[in-house]
This record gives sequence, C-alpha cells and structure tokens, in this order.
Amino acid sequence: MTAPTLHAPDLSSGLASRMREAPVLIDASAAAVRLEQVLERLDAPGRARLDALLADAPVARTVVLGVMEGAPFLTDVIRRDPLRLIRALETPPLLHVEGLAAAARAAVKAARDESDVMAALRRMRSEAALVIALADIGGVLGLMEITGALTLVADTAVAGALDFLLREAAASGKLILPDPETPGTGCGLAVIAMGKHGARELNYSSDVDLILVYDREVAPVAEGVEPGPLYVRMAKSLVRLLQERTEDGYVLRVDLRLRPDPGSTQAALSTAAALAYYEREGATWERAAYIKARPMAGDIAVGREYLSDLAPFIWRRVLDYQAISDVHAMKREIHAFRGHEVVAVEGHNVKLGRGGIREVEFFVQTQQLIAGGRDRDLRSPRTLEALGALVEHRWIAAEVRDDLAEAYDFLRRVEHRLQMVADAQTHTLPEERAPLEAFARFMGYADRDGFAAALVERLQRVQGHYAHLFEDSTTHPCLQGELNFPPDADDKPTLGTLSRLGYREPVAASRTVRGWLSGEPRALRTEVARDHLIKIVPLMLEQLSHGGDPDGALGAMDAFLRDLPGPHLLAALEHNPDLVRLIATIVAAAPRLGETLARRPSLADALLDPAFFDTLPDEANLTQRLNDLLDAAPDDEERFDRARRFRQEQHVLIGVRIVSGTLPAARAGEAYARVAEVIIRALHARVWARFKENHGSIPGAETAVLFMGKLGSREMTAGSDLDLILLYDYDREADGMSDGERPLQGAHYFARFTQRLVTALTSLTNAGKLYDVDLRLRPSGRAGPVATRLGSFANYQRTEAWTWEHMALTRARVITASADFGLTVQQVILEVLANPRDPRRIAGDILDMRRAIAAEKGEDDRWNLKHAAGGQVDVEFLAQFLVLVHAAGHPEIVDTATARILSVAGALELLSPEDCAQLSAACKLYQDLTQVLRLAIDRPFVPAEGSQALKALLARAGEMPDFTTLDAHLADTQARVRAIFERILESAAG
Repeated sequence: MTAPTLHAPDLSSGLASRMREAPVLIDASAAAVRLEQVLERLDAPGRARLDALLADAPVARTVVLGVMEGAPFLTDVIRRDPLRLIRALETPPLLHVEGLAAAARAAVKAARDESDVMAALRRMRSEAALVIALADIGGVLGLMEITGALTLVADTAVAGALDFLLREAAASGKLILPDPETPGTGCGLAVIAMGKHGARELNYSSDVDLILVYDREVAPVAEGVEPGPLYVRMAKSLVRLLQERTEDGYVLRVDLRLRPDPGSTQAALSTAAALAYYEREGATWERAAYIKARPMAGDIAVGREYLSDLAPFIWRRVLDYQAISDVHAMKREIHAFRGHEVVAVEGHNVKLGRGGIREVEFFVQTQQLIAGGRDRDLRSPRTLEALGALVEHRWIAAEVRDDLAEAYDFLRRVEHRLQMVADAQTHTLPEERAPLEAFARFMGYADRDGFAAALVERLQRVQGHYAHLFEDSTTHPCLQGELNFPPDADDKPTLGTLSRLGYREPVAASRTVRGWLSGEPRALRTEVARDHLIKIVPLMLEQLSHGGDPDGALGAMDAFLRDLPGPHLLAALEHNPDLVRLIATIVAAAPRLGETLARRPSLADALLDPAFFDTLPDEANLTQRLNDLLDAAPDDEERFDRARRFRQEQHVLIGVRIVSGTLPAARAGEAYARVAEVIIRALHARVWARFKENHGSIPGAETAVLFMGKLGSREMTAGSDLDLILLYDYDREADGMSDGERPLQGAHYFARFTQRLVTALTSLTNAGKLYDVDLRLRPSGRAGPVATRLGSFANYQRTEAWTWEHMALTRARVITASADFGLTVQQVILEVLANPRDPRRIAGDILDMRRAIAAEKGEDDRWNLKHAAGGQVDVEFLAQFLVLVHAAGHPEIVDTATARILSVAGALELLSPEDCAQLSAACKLYQDLTQVLRLAIDRPFVPAEGSQALKALLARAGEMPDFTTLDAHLADTQARVRAIFERILESAAG
C-alpha cells in the first residue's frame, strides 16, 4: 500500500489563521447557541484552546457558525468528537489530511479483524471530511487541492481495505503473496479507479467508481484455488468494508457498475474477458470513461498493463469526428432548444443541467476522443489540465479555456457545498426560494439573487462554448452532399448517404420519405406543405439517426406526420430547426407523447415560447391562467372544454420537459399533481356554485375533496387516475333539506353534487376528457355512498376500516375545502393514523396483502416496476407500515410522500442509515423510471422490444451510462429492497 502525498505551498500556519472567506450568517446568535450545544462534551482545557483559536481568527469563527447553520452533517461530525474541530483549526489542512491517512494505514496494518479496519477507515474519513470542508468554506485551498485531498482519503481507504483482505487470503492459505509487507505487489488483482476518482477530482460526497480486474497468469493462488471465485469474493468484501454503515458511519459508496456488461459479469473479471468485451462491443461512453482510468490499488503492474492493452480502444489513431455525434447524441436534444438563455436557478442540477459540470467535461472529452489518438499530450485525465493542453495544441482559444476553467471551479465549489449539507451525493439546488436563500448565504453571498446572478452567468458561459463546439458542423459529416428523393425511383447516392447515417434499410427509408413528398399524409397534400418539409428532411434524417435505431425512429416520425391533421406545424418546423430536433427526439423516445402532439399540433406552439424552458409555472400562476380561461367561457360546455385543453397543454409541456432533460423525472410527479389540484379546485368551486343555484343550500354545508393514492402523495404520472373521496358536513340542528327551487335531502344533496363534480372531470367532450376518477377508496368502497359525512367517515376509520384502508389513508390530503373544514378533516386523519397499533398484526396484514398482489399480478417481471419483487409496492408498503406503527409515538412521521416518510424514519432511527439510504434511492429510481415509461408508451415495457431512444431516455432518468447498466442496477436494487422488506416485516410479524 503506497503512501501518496499532497503538495501545497505555505504549510507553516494552521487552518484557522489562513481563512479568508466565510458564509453570510442568517442568525449569528442562534448559530452560537447551537455551537454551545454541540461542544457540550468538550472539557475545559479543550474549550480554552478553541476559544483562543476563534478569538484570534474571527473569520474562522464565522466559518464555524456558518457550519452550524448550513451543514447538519458537519455539525454532527463535530458533536461526536469536538476535539476534531480543534485539531482541524490548529493544523495546516493538507498536512492534517496526510497525517490522518498515515495513521489509518498504520491502524489497518495492525488490525486484528474487520471491525478494527472498518473503525480506522471511518475515523479517518470523518475527520478528513471536516478538515477539507472547513478549508473549502474558508477559501484556504484551491479546487485541485481539495479534490486531491478527497482522492487521497479514498485511495487510502480502498488500498488499505484491499491490503487487509489480501493478508487474510494469504493467512488462510489461498494466496501466496510475493511481498507480504506490500500485499498488492504481484497479487494479480488490480483496482482501477474510474471517473473523478481516477482523475483525482473526487467531489465532496462522491461515489467511487471502481473496476476490479485480475490476470490469471499472474495470480499467486495456492494449488487447487481458482482465482476467479477468490477475487470475486474479495471484491464483494471490499465493497462491504468501505460501504457498510456502522456507528462510525461509512467510508465510501462504491459502484462497480462501470465494468463490462455489469448485468451478467461478476464483481471482478479477468483482464482477458474485459479486453475481449471492449474489442467486441465497447461504446463511445466507455471510451470516454477510460480517459480518467487509473490503477490505484492492488497489483498496480497488472492495472497498468491492462490499460496499456486497452489504449487502442480508447485512443483511435485517426481523427475521430464520429465521437462528436456519439457523445452529443442526447445532449444536442437536451440543451440546444430555444428559450435556453433563461436558466431556472431553483432546482437546477449543477452537474447534469444546462451549462453544468458535465458540459465542461464533455467539451474536453469529446476533443480528447477526436484527437487524443494522434496526440498523447491531450490524454490528461484531469479536466483543467486537459483544457490547458487543448490551448497549447491550438484546439481551443485561451479565452475559452479561461472561461470554462473559472466556471468549472465555481460549479465544483457549489457542488461541494451542496454535498456538505447532509453528506449526500446531490447536485441539485434547493427547489424553493427560502432554502435557496439559506444556501446562497452558506456559499458566502448576501442573498439568493446575488448567488443566482453569479451562477447563471457561469452556466450561460459554459452553455455557449459547449453549443459552439457542436454548431461548427451543423449537419452530420455524411450529409455534406445532397439528398434527393425523386417521386418514381430511389436515388443511389442518397441510399449510400442513408446507409452511412446508420439506416439498416436505406431503400425502405427512402421510400418512406418519397411517400411524404408525394403527399401521402393528409398534412402534406399541398405543395406549400411539401415545400416546408423538403427543407427540413436532411436535419430530420440526421437527428433521427442519433438514437441508435434510425429505422425505428423514422417509422415513428412517419406515424407522427400521418397523424397530423394539417400543415400548420410544418411551417413552424421549417423556421425553427431546434423544434425539429425536439420533435425527432420525442417521436423516437416517447411515441405516446408524440401521438398527443400529432393529434393537437397547436400544443407545439408553446414550445416556441422563449420562457418554455424556464421554471415550471407555480400554483398561483396556473390558478390565475385557468381562472382567466374559465371566466371568459360563455357556457359550461365551453368551460369544460377549456379545462381539458388546459390540462392537455400542461401535460404536454411537462412531458416535453422530461424528454428534453430540462425537468428531472423526480419533480414531474409534483408538476402533474399541481395541475390536477388547480383544475379540481377551479371546477369544484364552479360546480358547487352552479349546483347551489339549482338546489339551494343547507345551513352550514361544507365539502372537502380528499386526494388519495398517487395524487395525494404528489407522485402522479402522465396517465394517473384520480383517487378521490368527497366528505361533507352541515349544521347538526338543520333538518338537512336544501332551500332551492329543486330541494334535496342531506345525503342525497351531497351525493348528487359529487356526481356532478365527477361528471365535470370525466365526461368526454369535443376536447376529450380530463381524468378518470376512482371513488373506491371511500368507506365501504363501491357499496358505500359516493359522498360521506365527516362523522361517519371518522367513525368508520376508527372502528371498521381494514389495515389496507389505513395504509391508503397515509396518503390522504385535503385539496379543496374551506380553511376551517379542511383543518377539521386533516385533524380527523391525523387522529386515526396516530392511533396505537399492534406491529405484529399490521406487519402480518401487509405481508398477506403483498403475497395476494404477487399471486394476482405476478412479481417476476423486473420492468413491472410497481409489482416486481422488491419494486415500488414493497417500498410504499414499508413506508406505510412505518407510519401506522410509529405515528402514535412519532407524529412527525405522518406524511403523504413515500420519500419524506423514509427520510423522517431515518432521522428518527426507525430505519438504519443503510436501509434508509437504500430505500430512498430505490424510491427515487422507481419514480423516475415510471415517469418516463408512462409518458413514452401505453403498454408494458419489454426491453427486447423497446426502442434504443427510449432505452437511452430511461438510462438518463436512472442516471446510468447505458441501458444495460441500468438493467443491472435495477435488478440489484430490487434484490436489496426485497431483502429489507422481508427482514423488517417478517421480524415485526414474529
């Protein structure tokens, strides 16, 4: 195990005295009180040392108070051992980190068992995380020093854990190590650090991407021992030593999915098998990934030889301009549309979003892939070094390097600050203004607007340079010549061009386009319409070639054009090439959305609005717009039509944002639910007013619409039904008869109103229908009245409801009611949920329900995300179990959203940190993938039948490099969730 070192100028003074930047405090007094609480365990001499340090360094004091305000994770690190803070402030930071690494290496070498190793590595990581964070917040270290220190900690942990496992294997007689003092030397197994870890650019709370390879010819295994199984077990143990959460926390989250074909290969594989895979089917993204690869633990010689053998795959000897198309295949669609001059700051992803870190990296890696095969000087794995090399070799101007380098530095610091808050691998800014204001202050800005201006300026700068790289050649290299589609025969040069673009059946592709230009689709029967089309055909064909299945994408575009009712959209496409790109992406990746656009092409007009890619409209904005539309309608029929068109337009806009990458799928559920809430409130008020005109009022009459299911939890998809319950009440002294011209008695009055409301939502008009509505979650289901009096509802929930009904109630949310009545209904729900329950009975009931669902729906189809073993139902049932069993003692766990329930359960230690993290990640993954699938197709997803464009969209939503990796990740996630589900519920059920 080698001992890498960090080099930095001026190590003569401690960290506290070198700080020159600090957060802008929100409430210094409150932060000081919190610091006092955190330091309760610090003895008097220690407190005196700390007070002296902070008195001499007022900037350091502000930094520490800023941590109290903005970083709960760091606050907890200090609370657990306040001396860590003193040591951090007294010592030069890089010297301190090197000392922690050296101490960890010594402790691991002396360790008696795994528990000693795990404790030593976790102590190193916790204190190093505090030191590096303080140095970052205080402006003491540059970006490369920070990322280098983070990488040193990771390298020390991985190498130390592997050395321990190698010694264990040697002690058991399975390995014969050439040099027991340095176990990695000659051991045959190499750990390749990938991505930011390989480039020594780790972020603050980064996963580490590792590939483990072994050379069978070198492996010093004992007689009768197979190297493959031995090294696979070692790889799994390595992950456990680093990743498992203990009372000391964890060291690193380890990801082994960048290895070849992770769905079907073991955690460690032979160098021969890996090289054969890349020679046979390696993708451009894998070439880009290996730019940053570095042997960092185990048998370094094996790792170096492996990367040397792989070099011809990574670095092509000819100038590789095809890399532009490959790297940019989805990015062009995502980030080149009009309106992108406006960046929504709230909720922006500084890594993957427009103008983000990934665009700087892609800018560099694309040009490295193009020219790095001929010029070794361009092969640096480090982003900033590579930018410098591109300038030296005249690939980019110095001004471009300076712009991108400064923006990269800024964005990486934002990324680090986000991750310091809760030690989470996040890159997304807070979605609401108030928390963003707090984060801006943690970044050292006076307010949200100052931070936003600084951020947007960098994002737009990066976006401009990134777009320019791909706009230098506006068409595919294959399209530099003419494309001809004569009416009577195929043009041979055109067939060759189509073949070079990747169309497997160029004759069929040519015939399709010739059919368009001969006026076969009704929208193309006029010469003017065909003139519009002929001007966009080259761009369209090029764009359709990006997704991996040009022929399938062309078929989808053909269906789209044949569904168009008229030529209106074609003129817009001619004058807006960015819209051509967007439509091509939609029809290939999300044909269901494409069908909607084809049937109602007027909806595409909204895509040309410069504000389209800005922040989604909030509730107040949507409410105002809908009310304006409905108030201007001459009658109820037109009012209902307008509501339907409003819903369709909003759904299309949400869907296009998902497909184009400007709206994370995780936020789409909230957006769909917001639209439904606004529509139901508006129609409820108008139907209620019209109903009272006809039937009069009952004294004290109140109604409340209760959202249930996905609508209640704000996890709606494009095709979600509305699960509703209508509750009512009126004065006890009233006789219950309404006072209108056509009076109705109490229960009948409210039942008739409910029917009117449901009709307003579900009836099919000229503009379609709004939603399907399901009232079966009401008391007694189909057998019960469609509207329920509040007292009856409360009594039923307290005395008669089954466990499944209480599970459904965990998602209940009042959406429309008077303020007082809404609070009364919510109180009834909280009281029911907080009723003490027998965990054994609840767990038993849930297990029985899960088995019944599996028997009816099946659970073997991995891509049936809801019902698969370890799928969405397992996560939701676990969350609902936690609410029903623990709400009596912990009312704060009551929430409608699964993700928030899991988060609170983790904070309350009702779930272990490891279980909480795994379930939360699974919840996000399932919701993200479900959003895409519901938007894209109207049938079950079968991977073998799915288009390449849809698979690419799913991979992006799942934050995986390709679909194969996503599929493997999904299988692994479901297995882990099912194990947690069974362990928790079977244990509770006894």
